[in-house]
Amino acid sequence: MITNKKIKVLVVDDSMLFRKVLIDNLSQKPTIEVIGYAVDAFDAQKKIMQLKPEVVTCDVEMPRMSGIDFVKQLLPRHPVPIILVSNLNLNVFDALKAGAVDFVRKPDMSKNNDITTFINSLAVKISIASKAKVRVPGTASALPTTARAQTLKCNMSALSQNTTVIAIGASTGGTEATLEVVRNLPANTPGIVITQHMPEGFTKMYADRLNRICKMEAKEAENGDKIEKGRILIAPGNLQMQVVRAGVSYAVRCYSGEKVSGHRPSVDVLFKSMADNVGRQGIGIILTGMGKDGAQGLLEMRGKGSFTIGQDKESCVVYGMPMVAHNIGAVCQQASCANIANVLLNHLNKL
Repeated sequence: MITNKKIKVLVVDDSMLFRKVLIDNLSQKPTIEVIGYAVDAFDAQKKIMQLKPEVVTCDVEMPRMSGIDFVKQLLPRHPVPIILVSNLNLNVFDALKAGAVDFVRKPDMSKNNDITTFINSLAVKISIASKAKVRVPGTASALPTTARAQTLKCNMSALSQNTTVIAIGASTGGTEATLEVVRNLPANTPGIVITQHMPEGFTKMYADRLNRICKMEAKEAENGDKIEKGRILIAPGNLQMQVVRAGVSYAVRCYSGEKVSGHRPSVDVLFKSMADNVGRQGIGIILTGMGKDGAQGLLEMRGKGSFTIGQDKESCVVYGMPMVAHNIGAVCQQASCANIANVLLNHLNKL
């Protein structure tokens, strides 16, 4: 009799109570085998060598060595997929930059519903991480940032009107992939709207991070925000975001709707609104992520005349969403994450 192979997971957390919650609940999942635990980063390094887990869950804040430093030290030697388990903490983005695959927000331990939702979400992320490509910074063959920055120039006259809207959708691996695309775009780039699968609270911190790094202004979207040249709007966690007409330009509608394609915010919701309301003046970009959220919406965008870009397999942490989009004919052009900005600007300069 053939049985499905279980994913071997190592739990790393200094809290005995929280470790027990993780181990007891994850062990009940039929696809997961918790093969051990570690109380801190040093213990984890030994256990990884001994037990050879396929996925590691890791607290961000730990004694002796933080989760960020642990990720930085571990991955160059042992590229194992790491999922961060974090409170609302800006440091999670530094750990993702260092190569962690994904993160999940810690639950309110006093609420059983929160714990159940958390465990279910973590189990899904463990499944995705077990198939993900671990990205070790410094090993990619991408152009250096300084070289890329010199190539990113916009034709000022071509972009003088607020009629073009760029929509980006991403999931697992998307925080860094999206940053890679937008960080060196010129300040006069048309307005960008982004749906990234991310928990409530973290979207605000992510938008603030983009705002510090990018030449464009970035913020977490609020209902009614105008889409303007030089501005990036991030869909708020746990809300859907659509692009709507606002006179001769565009704005965003943020609302608490049902999950679509399993997500809130959903890339399909954003892309379908782009197809309906922006049409041929829209540009859609689908980045790394498991599943198919955004693929159908991108197909509808292309059907309405939008230019569409899909991240290629080689540069994806998880080649899921872009693969489905490519396979159904939704993608006009595939490109590596490092080259998407150039593809985008080459298209804009032809408008």
